[in-house]
Amino acid sequence: MASEYHNPVMLHECLEGLAIKANGIYVDVTFGGGGHSKAILKKLSGGRLLAFDQDEDALANAPEDPQFTFVHQNFQYMKKWLKFHGVEKVDGILADLGISSHQIDVPERGFSTRFDAPLDMRMDSGSSLSAATVVNTYPENELHKIFGMYGEIKNAKTLARTIVTARLNLEIVSTFDLIDVIKGVAPKGKDFKYYAQVFQALRIEVNGELDVLKEFLMQSAEVLAPGGRLVVMSYHSLEDRLVKNFIQKGKFSGELEKDFYGNPIKPLDAVTRKAVMATAEEIELNSRARSAKLRIAEKK
Repeated sequence: MASEYHNPVMLHECLEGLAIKANGIYVDVTFGGGGHSKAILKKLSGGRLLAFDQDEDALANAPEDPQFTFVHQNFQYMKKWLKFHGVEKVDGILADLGISSHQIDVPERGFSTRFDAPLDMRMDSGSSLSAATVVNTYPENELHKIFGMYGEIKNAKTLARTIVTARLNLEIVSTFDLIDVIKGVAPKGKDFKYYAQVFQALRIEVNGELDVLKEFLMQSAEVLAPGGRLVVMSYHSLEDRLVKNFIQKGKFSGELEKDFYGNPIKPLDAVTRKAVMATAEEIELNSRARSAKLRIAEKK
């Protein structure tokens, strides 16, 4: 099962960033195929690893290990579920954001532009909001906002109007239905990139990904022990900007605040000045690594 998932991106850099202590307590909030988790477990002796994943399919990859606890939940509830499992403070947290190759490669999940499938895109199959609901029921101005913000699409207004006009005649139920509707507004020669941006925007909206990320980052600062490490890998600029701002300023926008003595008011310090990028060798072996940006921070 795990072989159907992507190879863990920047595995060595992630493990190095976590600065693992054999008896420490660690959290992998994006378990997926378990690649990162299994590598962390190998470094533990008397320690503990708790891994989160809301995806039903990830359960099959959970290792049999007394040091390991699988939490079948969205990581926006990390603090609550750590407490439930008797954990108040942790030594390191790893997040590999975005979508796994496995989720893209399962046609019926509706994440991929390659397969004709129901327009779904839910990471948690129990959730009520699907991409079809967004496309068929959201008002034009909402669609305009989603495509502009989450897809960073230049002609987002035209795209939204095109969808709203098309759905008057016929419900848009499949991935190929949507591509048929929007192919007339895709830039010539860049149509596949355009479809990927549209699908990204819908996926972020359906799964509330940016709100989940903000919630997670704030909770990370609370549950990390002093000297504990936060390691976050993101795959598009919207996520990376939130991570970078939170590490640098302790918030998601605005200026860095300082106390009476001029000391910065923020819970984390950046360990690496700039984002860590994958090597050319890794990108050649794993195309997913191309857009990955890794940021490492330490709790004060």
